Amino acid sequence: MDTKSIMELEQKYEMNLYPKRGIALARGEGEFVWDTDGRRYIDCTTGVGVAILGHAHPAVIAAIERQARTLMTCQPPFCHEERGKLEQGLAQLFGGSAKVMLSNSGTEAVEAALKLARRHTKRNGFVAAMNAFHGRSSGSLSLTFKEKYRAPFEPLLGPVARVRFNDAESLKSAVTKDTAAVFLEPVQGEGGVRPAKQEYLRAARDICTDAGALLVLDEVQTGCGRTGKFFAFEHFGIQPDIACLAKGLGGGVPIGAIVAREEVSTFAPLEHGSTFGGNPLACASANAVLDTIAKDGLLEKVTSDGAYAMQKLQGALSSKSCFREVRGMGLMIAVELKVPTREPLAALAQGGVLALPAGEQVIRLLPPFTISRSSLDTVVETLEGALK
Repeated sequence: MDTKSIMELEQKYEMNLYPKRGIALARGEGEFVWDTDGRRYIDCTTGVGVAILGHAHPAVIAAIERQARTLMTCQPPFCHEERGKLEQGLAQLFGGSAKVMLSNSGTEAVEAALKLARRHTKRNGFVAAMNAFHGRSSGSLSLTFKEKYRAPFEPLLGPVARVRFNDAESLKSAVTKDTAAVFLEPVQGEGGVRPAKQEYLRAARDICTDAGALLVLDEVQTGCGRTGKFFAFEHFGIQPDIACLAKGLGGGVPIGAIVAREEVSTFAPLEHGSTFGGNPLACASANAVLDTIAKDGLLEKVTSDGAYAMQKLQGALSSKSCFREVRGMGLMIAVELKVPTREPLAALAQGGVLALPAGEQVIRLLPPFTISRSSLDTVVETLEGALK
């Protein structure tokens, strides 16, 4: 089918939830995707940070194919080797004595963390940051900041106190004896790729400990190596009570997880669950992702490539009148402009680079960890040409 036919098909049958960009993708390999007209793009969206090893990575393909030929589903009451290996791997990466609960998406991970926080503390209240994004299902939506996302579906889960990001005093004043948990992103993704300050997350850890509340770090986008550490919280010298993972964990296959300190992992049997959570296919793919990250030294590559890309972007764009700043952590990069991003994003796509918005004036780049330096150079050159 051609692009026009595919777009018409989706328009006819799909609920009107996603503004379309006029491109129909047909295949991907490495950092590249091709549309149905055969045009190639450098993919700095990666399905919003999902294809962290690039598209069609041989290790992921082999794991999926091998598992699909043996056993694709195995409900949690029955054990399976791939599930056990993944849970072990995540617990060891988290550090200390940890427990894992597997699901299928980021919003499911946040929902599980909400329930666990209430279950463990026997409190009802939550604290979340302004400009945060934690998901769109009822519980996670309660934490998400944008009113346009929340307003049509209220009343939602509550009470939720909203505090200024990177403001420890604002956070301290909001945490009370009724607070079950504080939810924070180490780097706000949808909120503009804004990293937390080290002193802020360290203060958050102390505030939660003193108040008997849990610190939950939403690492759905920052986790699995996106910032140059497997968990972004490793940059800050702290450990949360719970971390939420998804996106890149499966290398393209849907999977989510929470990893929690053993002391707070107080769910009783059947108090939470997931039919598809921890299925062998997703776990096999996730194990291939973890193995490849370690074997190929990708955390070090993300760190060096991120620094390289941000330096190149700063040099190329600093003279542009519409340019404000470059910021980020690892290969989670923002280019903030003084103008809306709609036209620059369209010009980027026209030039063969796919990127994401993160607010009205921020271009978000989430390339795969395997991207080449030459492709990063092309991204910088194309963005330079797209900005007036």
